[in-house]
Amino acid sequence: MKKIFLLIAVALGLAAASAEAQQQPVRYNKQSTYNNTSNQLRFGIRAGLNLADWEGETMQSVQDLVDMSGGYAGREMRTGFHVGTYLSIPVAPGFEIEPGLQYSQKGMVLRGKVPMEQYDFVNANVTLTNKAEYLDLPVLAKVYVGEGFHIYAGPQVSYLLSNKVSAEAGAFGFKALNQEWDMKSGFREVDVAVTGGLGYRFASGFNVSAGYDYGLSSIDSNNSFDTFNRVIKASVGYTF
Repeated sequence: MKKIFLLIAVALGLAAASAEAQQQPVRYNKQSTYNNTSNQLRFGIRAGLNLADWEGETMQSVQDLVDMSGGYAGREMRTGFHVGTYLSIPVAPGFEIEPGLQYSQKGMVLRGKVPMEQYDFVNANVTLTNKAEYLDLPVLAKVYVGEGFHIYAGPQVSYLLSNKVSAEAGAFGFKALNQEWDMKSGFREVDVAVTGGLGYRFASGFNVSAGYDYGLSSIDSNNSFDTFNRVIKASVGYTF
């Protein structure tokens, strides 16, 4: 994991240094729209929040069990983050291609407690979390529809760096179990998805965006169960 963060840090540093020496930030004026901005290559950095889950036939069975539990079990999104770099390549006025590279946390969470009201005071509970860590390589088509406002979509290929399951259990506010297992074996190393969203880039180069990753390939390498990654993303970034 340290190697991945080091790789990203070096990539961001090189991108920033190159852009600082060769590029100027995008600037607007009252008479122009984004269609008249610079046609130079631009590097950027981006980071933000992930809300990840699984979806598919298997997860529908899990949801059915959750519904039958009467509130004693629950399924939640895993909260994580993403961070990386990208390159904006102008193709035509108001249209860019944006390849990127980013570290991204995905997975899902299941929570449960003792299904008997008379023992609610014990507060006995268990939490299972799938912690999947990916290296995402999206290639986005970005269309500007106003002064900085844009929509984007494109394919994304992700490589599974690690996949672990953690189990936490406790009662009376104390943890009785806190263990983690490596579960990479059996999970598909390469995940294919489509991603899309919308965003806004200010004249300073600062930008914000919100998007969604829709997995197309089952995460099970043996195709024994049909389950796909789903991720909601909120990001902030800076284009040099």
